[in-house]
Amino acid sequence: MTDVTLTTTPASEPARSKSLLEIDERTKKRNAAETRFKFYGIGAIGIGVFFLVALLVSILSNGLSAFTQTSISLPVPLVQSEIEAAEKSIVKTSKYRDIIGAVLIEKLKTAGVSTDMDSKKLLQIMSSGAPGALREFVLANPDAIGTTVPFDFLTSSRVDGYFKGRVTRAALAEDKNLDSAHLDIVDQLKEQGSVTSGFNWQFIFGSDASDSRPEQAGIGVAMVGSFYMMLVVLCLALPIGVAASIYLEEFAPKNRLTDVIEVNISNLAAVPSIVFGILGLAAFIQFAHLPQSAPLVGGLVLTLMTLPTIIISTRASLQSVPPSIRDAALGIGASKMQSVFHHVLPLAMPGILTGTIIGLAQALGETAPLLLIGMVGFIASEYPSGVFEGFLSPNSAMPAQIYEWAKRADPAFYERAWGGIIILLLFLMTMNIVAIILRRRFERRW
Repeated sequence: MTDVTLTTTPASEPARSKSLLEIDERTKKRNAAETRFKFYGIGAIGIGVFFLVALLVSILSNGLSAFTQTSISLPVPLVQSEIEAAEKSIVKTSKYRDIIGAVLIEKLKTAGVSTDMDSKKLLQIMSSGAPGALREFVLANPDAIGTTVPFDFLTSSRVDGYFKGRVTRAALAEDKNLDSAHLDIVDQLKEQGSVTSGFNWQFIFGSDASDSRPEQAGIGVAMVGSFYMMLVVLCLALPIGVAASIYLEEFAPKNRLTDVIEVNISNLAAVPSIVFGILGLAAFIQFAHLPQSAPLVGGLVLTLMTLPTIIISTRASLQSVPPSIRDAALGIGASKMQSVFHHVLPLAMPGILTGTIIGLAQALGETAPLLLIGMVGFIASEYPSGVFEGFLSPNSAMPAQIYEWAKRADPAFYERAWGGIIILLLFLMTMNIVAIILRRRFERRW
């Protein structure tokens, strides 16, 4: 037996166990990345809110002044002989202009305002449409002849811009129509209360005006044109879009033909809107010979543009209804049509209404398709006399009217373009609020 020297090696130390409460380096890095991503998201939201607020402030600061208008109060005596002489004249408005000029000179004498200007030069502080407004009143109220009637005539766009801060005395140095002497007169009349500023109802309910009368321009007739176009879109796009969606989603066989149709519908939703304008010009005006610039043609073009949006949103709403509801309806003996119209469609109605109103809001703000069918070049000066004329008579639309004002030279039209944007945004906000209310009203839980 041999002696063997046993060498004992020291036992290795047990590995230190890590506590679950102790955060390791990898977890710290992951938490730091999540914190950074959260701040990135908050920063993105803040930037978006900043630009939105900046946009709203810009729109309001430039457009709110369009809702006020400066006017001058003049008591005009309607003398029988003067009215008869004006109506017998070839250029009738010139005679009415002379009447207003004489009243204005008398007004300045009564107010103690001294000036060496003649009536023609003095009338440059007033709107060129004042004689026409006086004549319209006389023709509409013949019993007023022989009396003195107080009138609130609009001032010219330069005078109105002066009180709004848009026109300065230095800027009038090169103006051929107005100078500092005119501003001295209107300042004195304003101190005496003859020149006042009030809410501009003419801008909301009036019609467009020529380049020489920007102070009389209004968006009311264009609002009526947009209303008739939206009626056409609603009456055509909603039933056609919903019917097509129901067939494709519930009844159509899944084959290559329906796949091609679905792909084309998705592609049409991404087509630029001006392409639909070209299609409307070729199909409805050149081929069908419908009247140019008519709201009916504009509504048909916007219907073609809105249909893909309504079909896609309606199909998404139908797909959101659980299949178990269809199976339950079929299991108790309902037909395929009964299960769709009695069970699936009511449950999908909130999404269908939301998609429809969003599509209408998109159509309301479109301008490019209207460029090609002539609704931009037409000056909407009168309201349609009836429903039939409202669809077929030439008219404009709110976005087309805003575009038309924005490209004119006078700053007063630019101011009204911003004011028109405010009205258009109010319409769009109203339509979106209605969509939210309808969605919550018809929403059902299952």
